[in-house]
Amino acid sequence: MIALARSSRIKALMQDGRLASFLSRRFVAGGDAKDGVQTAQNLLNVKGIRSSLFYLGENVACKIQALQALKQSELDIHVSLDPTQIGHFIDPALARENAHLIAKEIAVTNDKPVSVHCVMFDMEDASLNDPTIALHDSLKQQDYQVALTLQAYLHRTEQDMREQIQTGSKVRLVKGAFVAGPDISFTKQPEIKANYRKLIDLMLSVEARQNGFYPIIATHDDVLHAYAINVASLNVFAREVCARLVFDCHSADAQDTRVIAVW
Repeated sequence: MIALARSSRIKALMQDGRLASFLSRRFVAGGDAKDGVQTAQNLLNVKGIRSSLFYLGENVACKIQALQALKQSELDIHVSLDPTQIGHFIDPALARENAHLIAKEIAVTNDKPVSVHCVMFDMEDASLNDPTIALHDSLKQQDYQVALTLQAYLHRTEQDMREQIQTGSKVRLVKGAFVAGPDISFTKQPEIKANYRKLIDLMLSVEARQNGFYPIIATHDDVLHAYAINVASLNVFAREVCARLVFDCHSADAQDTRVIAVW
C-alpha cells in the first residue's frame, strides 16, 4: 500500500483521471500546497471563511511547504496533522521531533495579524489517543500554538475534555469516524449525539471561558450547530466566539466559519 501511495503513475491516474478528478474537486482543494493555499485564500476573500490546511499524505516536508506558502498569504497559519503522518509508527521520538519542527515553523510567524495560528492534532483510532494527547500537551507546555481533536464516540472523552479545559487548550470536537467496541465507545448514533451535547456543555461552560479555553465544534449536524450556539449564548460567550463555534460546515447561522482545505 505504501508503494502504491508513492507511485507517480497511480498518483497521476487518481489526480488527473476524468472520473477521479470529478469526484475529488468537491472535497479536495488542489494537488499541491500552492493550490490548497489559493483555494483557502479564495474562500476567505469571497465568503469570509477561514481554512485549516490538511495534507493527504505522509510527508513532513509538504507540511513545511504549506506553512511557507501560508506565510506569503493573508491566511491563518493553521495546519492539521496526524501523528502517523510524521513518523509515530516508525518511532514516537521521530514524531515528537517532526511535530516540534512544524510547531516551531508556526511560532516564528506568530506576528501575523489574523485570528488563529496553530498545529491542529487530528485524532486517529482509539489506540492513538494517549500518544496524540501527550504530544499535544508537551508542545503546549513549551508555549507552542497547538490544538487537539477529541472524539465524542469514546467514553474517555469527557475526562479528556475536562483536563483540556483546565489548561485552557484549543479543542476541536468531532463525532469520530472510527469503530470500537462498547467497552470503550458509544456505538449508537443517539448515544454519540447525546455525549456530543454533554461535551458541548463542558466546552461552553463558564469555567471553560474563564480558563481561556477555545471551543471548536466540528460537525455537519445542524441540530448540534443550533444546540452549541444556544448554549454559548446562555453562557454569555461573546458573539464573535459564537460565530467561530461551527467548524467544517456550511451553516446559515455561522457568519465566520472555518473549513478544512485538503490537498
